[in-house]
Amino acid sequence: MTDQIAIVTGASRGLGFALAEALAPRYHVVAVARTVGGLEDLDDRIKARGGSATLAPMDITKRDAMAQLCRSVYDRWGGAALWVHAAIHAAPLAPASLMEPKDFQKALDINVAPMGYLVPYMAPLLGETGQALFFDDPHAGARFYGNYGATKAAQIALARSWKAESSKTGPRVQILEPRPMNTTTRMRFHPGEDKDALATPYAEAARLLEEAGLA
Repeated sequence: MTDQIAIVTGASRGLGFALAEALAPRYHVVAVARTVGGLEDLDDRIKARGGSATLAPMDITKRDAMAQLCRSVYDRWGGAALWVHAAIHAAPLAPASLMEPKDFQKALDINVAPMGYLVPYMAPLLGETGQALFFDDPHAGARFYGNYGATKAAQIALARSWKAESSKTGPRVQILEPRPMNTTTRMRFHPGEDKDALATPYAEAARLLEEAGLA
């Protein structure tokens, strides 16, 4: 079963939701997120496609919970073929000089800190032949993006290091760049934007999986 298991962190909404649905039924999806309602909706949609999922209503900021998750995947299936990391916290846009410390800490706790244990936990599950997908958003250094941009850049920097280190030994690490999408995160950043001019998460999920060679 190892080659049929896909772990999706951040699977309850937005791009993560769309990717998890798109991966079914070719993979059994282990869907990880805090929002139970979103996971249940995802499960319904996956079943409608003839697929199956294991719902894991867990918080990626809880290290012990993530250790338990990965141990459970190993014990049940022996590993995984794919890890899709779509979990993200988008703090409000603000000048760097006016950032709320609690917002910055939350972004660090969700966007950066979990990478320090998720990568070491996921790598043995993926082995030499598995794949990991990350999603870049190159706003680091842009006006008002200090909080989100800095923490997202740190996440991707670690992913790039892992990619360079595993290029000859596996797993295969890919860093993809989604187009602007009509998501809750995007609307928080640009509330007046024309939604019709944006890609849908479902269209982007299909495009990104094709780009990754997983379509």
